[in-house]
This record gives sequence, C-alpha cells and structure tokens, in this order.
Amino acid sequence: MVSRSLIEKAVREVIDEVIEVRRTLHRYPELAHTEVRTTALLTEALAAHGISARVRSPSRTGLVAEVGDSGPLVAWRADLDALPIQEPPAKAYASENPGVMHACGHDAHAAIGLGVAAVLTKLGPLPGRVRLIFQHSEEALPSGAAEMLEEGVLDGVQGIAALHVDATLESGRVGVKAGAITSSTDRVRIVLQGPGGHTARPHLTADLLFAAGKVLAELPALLSRKVDPRLPFSLTFGTIRGGKAENVIPTEVVMAGTCRTPDPGAREILPDLVRSLTEQIVAPLGAVAQTIWQPVLPPVYNDPATVDNIRGYLAHLLGAEAVVGTFTSLGAEDFSYYLNRVPGLMMRLGTMTEDDRRDLHSAWFQIDEDCLEVGVKVGVASLLGLLSEPIVD
Repeated sequence: MVSRSLIEKAVREVIDEVIEVRRTLHRYPELAHTEVRTTALLTEALAAHGISARVRSPSRTGLVAEVGDSGPLVAWRADLDALPIQEPPAKAYASENPGVMHACGHDAHAAIGLGVAAVLTKLGPLPGRVRLIFQHSEEALPSGAAEMLEEGVLDGVQGIAALHVDATLESGRVGVKAGAITSSTDRVRIVLQGPGGHTARPHLTADLLFAAGKVLAELPALLSRKVDPRLPFSLTFGTIRGGKAENVIPTEVVMAGTCRTPDPGAREILPDLVRSLTEQIVAPLGAVAQTIWQPVLPPVYNDPATVDNIRGYLAHLLGAEAVVGTFTSLGAEDFSYYLNRVPGLMMRLGTMTEDDRRDLHSAWFQIDEDCLEVGVKVGVASLLGLLSEPIVD
C-alpha cells in the first residue's frame, strides 16, 4: 500500500524540476527521428534520480528506463517529437529552433514521464516494475511506436497507460473514456489523368482541375448518403497539385488527404466507396481516376476493464471531481499500436489557458503549467492501479 500523503510529498519534491525540464524541451524542440538533444537531456535527468536509461529505435532517439526490481511489469509511454511550426516569441522559453515548435504538448508529456519515474523511486519498494517508454516520432511515419515495438519495448508488459494534453479541458481535470478515444487515420491519394489541352478549348479534352473541384465538392456529400449516418467519419483533402501554366490543361492532377473514423466497420467499407464514387464523378468529364488508399493508424481503444480500475485510483488521488468523461476524437495517435498488443488506456490531461488561440498544432498553443503536477499524479496513480497497489489515506 502507498499513502496519498507520501505521493503528494514526492510530487512536490520533483515538480520544480518537471517544470524546468518542460521549459527546456520547449525551448529546444526537435522533429521526428531527430530527438537527440531531447533524449540526452532526459537520460541525464533520469540518472540524477538513480534511473538508468538506454536508447532504443533505429534512429537512436527513443529511450527506455525501468523502476523497480522484480514482479509484474507495466509501462508508461510519453512521446518526444515536435512539429514543423514557427512559434511566435510570446514566452521567455519560446522555441529557439527556427520553424520547429512543441505545438502538441509532447514536451509536457516527456517532462511528466520524468516526474512519474522520479516519484516512483520515492515510494519505497514497488510490487512490480514500471517501464518508462519515451517514444520518438509520434508525429511522422515511420511511426516511433511501430519502431519501438520492433525493439521489444512491450516484451513482458501486462498493461500500459499514457496521457495527452487537451486544450479544451480545464487544468486540474483528467478525461477518461472506455473504448475508442481517437480515430483511425488512412492516407488517401486520388490521381486524375487525361490527355491535357488548351484552356481555350476545354470541350476537346478532360479538364482535370474542374474534375478535381467536382471531387472536392461532391465526394464528401455522396459519402454522407452511402454511409450509415450513425457512423462518424471525415474525408478531408489537404493538398491538390496539378498544372504549371495558366493556359494549359494538365495531364495529371493529384489530390491527397486523410480519411478518419473511430468505427472499424466504417473503415472497412470506405476505401471501395471512395474509389467507386470518385470514378463516377469524373467519368462524364472524360477523366480517369486512380485511388490509392494507405492504412496508417487504428483507433486508440481503451480497455474497459482497465478504465474502470484506473478511474478509481485517479479519483482517490485527485478527487472525484477531477475525473471527467471525454470525447472520441477524429484525430489519431500511434499509442494505438501499444494497445493492440496489451490492455491499457490513454487519458486526456486538461491544459486549458485563458488564450483562445490554444488548439493543438497551432502556433499559439500553450499549456497551463499547473497541469504538470496533475499529470505526474495521473501517471503515478495509473501505474499503481495497473500493479493493483492500493492508495490509502
């Protein structure tokens, strides 16, 4: 058994370090597969608490550490990479790496992971072992999760937990949900081809840019009449490329985007529907369509039994009012790879600030730093729950 007062004392002892590490990581963000400085900083910080860490992954930027000597093994995952976004110099610790920013909170995740590891060393002998996985490349492909799994980071692990910052949730709260908490994401690439021609005579050829516009406008609307409206999904295009001269109708136009859904049934039927409907849209215009569908990530599916267990631990340590329900996002997260191997859950950590320009992946994204203390407590409570170690008053 572990007393709540002991946990709170240990968190107070490490929280200043957690804040400082988060600010340092925020100041020096690194993109996927290049998190060398990040990994080195965390390795040094862990060593100061008597925790040895080893680098894993082909890019040598993923990090694994363990706390505890024997018994059942559970895991906590944090991610490390930043995004190719230019941050405005709004804070004293704003990014000093041009064009790179921690706009998704991975700096907070990494610092919280350090705090969780440090607190665990202060709780006395644990009834098992905790593996801390500091994962590179969550934001890019190849996925850091897939690479870490190939390195065997889940070998022997019986349960895993993680959190993600949530700018729509009040600081001090943690969102918990059984089942799908994120969606699958698949890459969709549509290639339109035709003979090309002169813009003065579009009637003599296949006007591919016009055809692309039809696909953009009509495909989502047609899908809404072909898919059960009770099944959530989103098909959205992010890029269109075609043509080099204003008076030439191109021979090829390429459209690329993503299709997202938390529902496995919808994910199964959408590829064929998109192919068929796209062909029907462009056929009257004389264009030929090829649809390339690339599965990327499955949904993050929280194990219901694990959620029920951890919810009680969170309420005991944080207070029942701090533990709230949350939504299923159309975003995606490669933590889903871990949950396809072992039961576990991902939670949402409230980070809301007064700034209304705070969405994830925004150049203005910031967190309320009070969330860091809550995040460390969430991690410790979750891991004790996975180890079935009671928290007592």
